[in-house]
Amino acid sequence: MSDVDSDGTASAATARPRRVAPFIALAVAIVLAGLFVVLAGSSTGGVDQAQSFLVGRPAPRVVSTTLDDQPFDLSRRKGSWVVLNFFDPTCVPCVEEHPELIAFADQQAGLADGAELYTIINRGNPESVQAFFDANGGDWPIVRDPDGGVSVDFGVAKVPETWIIDPNGVVRARYPGAITAERVAQDLQAFREGRA
Repeated sequence: MSDVDSDGTASAATARPRRVAPFIALAVAIVLAGLFVVLAGSSTGGVDQAQSFLVGRPAPRVVSTTLDDQPFDLSRRKGSWVVLNFFDPTCVPCVEEHPELIAFADQQAGLADGAELYTIINRGNPESVQAFFDANGGDWPIVRDPDGGVSVDFGVAKVPETWIIDPNGVVRARYPGAITAERVAQDLQAFREGRA
């Protein structure tokens, strides 16, 4: 069966799809243009806070020991701003984030009410974590999570992940992915001043 009539013109069966094609192309172009506008307007500067069922609620119970065998109980940190960073020494974003954590710790050490920074071992053995810190710096406490319970209680699926806990023990923010010292310090100051 031929798509061309005896007079040499295209049959109705082939002409109809050709008339629809411009409308399909136009619809695709509109969708792509809309996607471009959305992506062009999105912010890529720094990591954003993420929603969590824990934000605005008391932080989960964390009782463990640090790598230097000191007891750690998060509930005893009440009265201080606490920043928990979940870490794995084999995680590339964790390694790349580490200088930002050092800058954040140094900045907070210079403040009268500076936040206390703690690293929670998400994966990796204590020896490899200590070797990483020895080689790359960072003198804040490193907390063991031997059975992964702390990570589970906080809902950490992928590291790095950072949390801010206020002096009342309430979770104020969660940052999935690598942080910047400036962003966390700004958010922390906004929380201190009641602007966030």
